[in-house]
Amino acid sequence: MRRIRAAAAGAVTLSLVLTAAACGGGSTSGGSNSEPKSLTYWASNQGASIEVDKKVLQPELDKFEKKTGIKVKLEVVPWADLLNRILTATTSGQGPDILNIGNTWSASLQSSGALLPWDAKNFEAIGGKDRFVESALGSTGAGGQDPAAVPLYSMAYALYYNKKMFKDAGIEKPPTTWDELVTTGKKLSKDGKSAIGVEGSNLSNNIHQVFVLGKQHGADFFTPDGKADFTSDGAVAAVKQYVDLMAADKIVAPGNAEYAQNQSLSDFARNKTAMVLWQTASATFKAQGMNDDDWGVAAAPVQSGTPGSGKSTNSMVAGINMAVFKNTKNIDGALKFVKFMTGDAEQRILNKAYGSIPPVKIAQLDPAFDTPALGVLRDTLRTSASALPQVPEESQFETVVGTAVKELFADAAAGRPVTTASVKAKLEKAQQQMPKK
Repeated sequence: MRRIRAAAAGAVTLSLVLTAAACGGGSTSGGSNSEPKSLTYWASNQGASIEVDKKVLQPELDKFEKKTGIKVKLEVVPWADLLNRILTATTSGQGPDILNIGNTWSASLQSSGALLPWDAKNFEAIGGKDRFVESALGSTGAGGQDPAAVPLYSMAYALYYNKKMFKDAGIEKPPTTWDELVTTGKKLSKDGKSAIGVEGSNLSNNIHQVFVLGKQHGADFFTPDGKADFTSDGAVAAVKQYVDLMAADKIVAPGNAEYAQNQSLSDFARNKTAMVLWQTASATFKAQGMNDDDWGVAAAPVQSGTPGSGKSTNSMVAGINMAVFKNTKNIDGALKFVKFMTGDAEQRILNKAYGSIPPVKIAQLDPAFDTPALGVLRDTLRTSASALPQVPEESQFETVVGTAVKELFADAAAGRPVTTASVKAKLEKAQQQMPKK
């Protein structure tokens, strides 16, 4: 997902919502749009503000209308509201024709039955499935089923570092392993400044970070048959390592335990925090007043060695997908719009505007996506990123484990001990809140 501002507030009730949706949603009768020459589109907030998104998207929607005669009614939905808006639409049948979804929600929303499956015929209508990068397709729904969505914007996590703070501390290059990050971080954590920022109260961000660390410790958080597996030694080690950046290593400021709205980026831009692990951050830094030469970017850390295929995961596969509600009365128009938005030309325009990576292979060849910063992200997606579990309970996972990590950060900030036993106890409590299979 693009914005890690929490959209998961209502996800703890997702299984109940989706059960209802599976019964009442996804019918081909009825629909959200009674005008065959129009479409409604919920776009996620990708830019620095909703107004920025409107300025980016409206000219493209006008272009589509001129080309097809179909008017697209745009609403940019804030991330804090998006998941709950979508869940309400799946149960009521009163939603948009087309919408953006965080790619980590694909399997959860797929299980509602409300979204159009992207079978071979539908993919053919937009130019074919083989146009898309394989890693992006891996976050479009549960394995063995037709995807529930189509990739629109691709992103990955990287380590962004503040060049001024590194220079002032006499540090010549960014760390590549976690041990190096801690060692480097202790040189940077002084005079009221901290080495690395976290968003300790942001449930989705917590999940993204501990999922990657879990992969590095050999844990997946779910068994191959989809059962929650939050208390394995690897999962416990991953969560403890992340929280220990504050609790034991003392390279994260205690106040970060309360961060949930991109405050760590503000600290980074104000030379208060030297590093952040973030998704596709260049546009956000610009909005914070930073110049491109004020910051550098490197692959996110691994336990040892280097990231890469067959070596070590260092990012989740982040991104935004496009989905179509099955009950639209303008299925032909919806397919035309998805084809337009995922076309080679539009992929270049939109991903340039948002500083993201096109999930369409040909569009990635544009030199604009070969900058040093985007090159790191593109290489990460190609070689060392893994998709979050594509299971119907993924949103509950974000909520309950994300909350466990939040509570552990609160303990660390308050000076309470964070031990292997206390981490495991929090994860056991989280696992008990998951639906029983």
